[in-house]
Amino acid sequence: MIRKEWKIRAGFVGFGEVNTPREFIDGRCRTAADELKKRGVELVETAPVSDDPEGKQAQRAVEELSRGDFDALVVCIAGWIPTWAVIKVIEPFKHKPMLLWGLSGWRDSGHFVTTADQAGTTALRAPMQEMGYNFKYLVNFKDSAPRYDEAVSYLRAASATAMMHHAFIGMSGYRDMRLFGTLYDGNLLKRKIGAEIEHFDLLEIDNLIRKIPQDEIDALAEKIRKNWEFVRAPQEGTVENSVRLALAFRKKIQERGYDAFSFCDVDGVKKLLKFAPAGALTLLHDEMDIPSVPENDSYGAVTELIMKYLTGKSPAYMEFYEFTKDSAFMGVPDYVPASAVDGKVTVMPNAFGSFGEGLLNVSKVRTGTVTIVRLAQVGGELVIHAVKAEAKTPEKWEEAGWAPPAPQLPSLEVCFGRPSDDFLKNVMSQHYIVTYGDNLELIRNYCAINGIKLI
Repeated sequence: MIRKEWKIRAGFVGFGEVNTPREFIDGRCRTAADELKKRGVELVETAPVSDDPEGKQAQRAVEELSRGDFDALVVCIAGWIPTWAVIKVIEPFKHKPMLLWGLSGWRDSGHFVTTADQAGTTALRAPMQEMGYNFKYLVNFKDSAPRYDEAVSYLRAASATAMMHHAFIGMSGYRDMRLFGTLYDGNLLKRKIGAEIEHFDLLEIDNLIRKIPQDEIDALAEKIRKNWEFVRAPQEGTVENSVRLALAFRKKIQERGYDAFSFCDVDGVKKLLKFAPAGALTLLHDEMDIPSVPENDSYGAVTELIMKYLTGKSPAYMEFYEFTKDSAFMGVPDYVPASAVDGKVTVMPNAFGSFGEGLLNVSKVRTGTVTIVRLAQVGGELVIHAVKAEAKTPEKWEEAGWAPPAPQLPSLEVCFGRPSDDFLKNVMSQHYIVTYGDNLELIRNYCAINGIKLI
């Protein structure tokens, strides 16, 4: 069964030596599991395991965990435990990412009490590495707050990995503008990430456009006239063109069950349908929570979907226009999803070059801490380039070529906090995916689980 719902799902098993009072093991494992649940993790649990000579507790744990469905296994070490007892439990789940997590002691009547949790974890780390387990080693520090959020970050990355193994991305056309940077290796993508891209012709969309009932077009056109802010009145038919294209794309996406979407923009919609598709994609994002990027940007679409599963929100794509010594001017000559908009969605009827009028999204973009990220192929391997930055509203500017008055494109000045040359020496594309917040730890965990180099 193909999994479509996004959840953080993990198995959970605790460990403690047979001679350690059970209440010291059970209580702290219970607290750790409950804290993960509070943070949105769905757990498949089994009672803590000790090293009973017959191995009955280990066998019981294997049987109970095997009845559940989870993406990663939390190996919660609450005290000293001989290595064999842990390996006996986790070996059947070796194909899953694991979190080797050592708890810490507590204070009682003015002194510190420990069950030698880190004797257990340090005895396990090297053997698990040598046996080929895919795991993260996390230790709670004495007299410090438990590292629950770090644990959840890893489990979120593991669930994102599982979702990406079923990812199905739709793409109308191929290699817009004959760009090289938007190409991809389908076998490599499937092997390392699991995603598959399906291509279809724009003719399919044109055929769907012709079949859309007029009353459906009229109803949605009226809706966006009410919900969007128009800088000026559009020409007759401009809104309806956007609605038709959005409805056709939506129908194709729903029929095929795509998780993300890209399309041939310049050499496709604009050249063949004779109008800019920005309004259609703005509307598509209003109607569907689906990541999208134009210009047949294969790895851009994959990046968007990875970041959606890591953060829980559909991100925006942007491209570079200018650099200062320590910042980048990023913008989009078409659309941004509502998740990136500060205020009301604002559109401006406009045309670029020889293309007919379309609804250009000119919304103001949210500012604050951002992480810009890009999946790319280097030397036959996949890499991810990611940087945290501070985004602010840029000065007033315009892109030459738009019909006057030129629009203020949705844009950000992304301040790196260090020389731009540090970023530019690794830049992978004109398109980067913009996500809000500091998401570097999530990306590190995702890369570690999947054997992808993070730059």
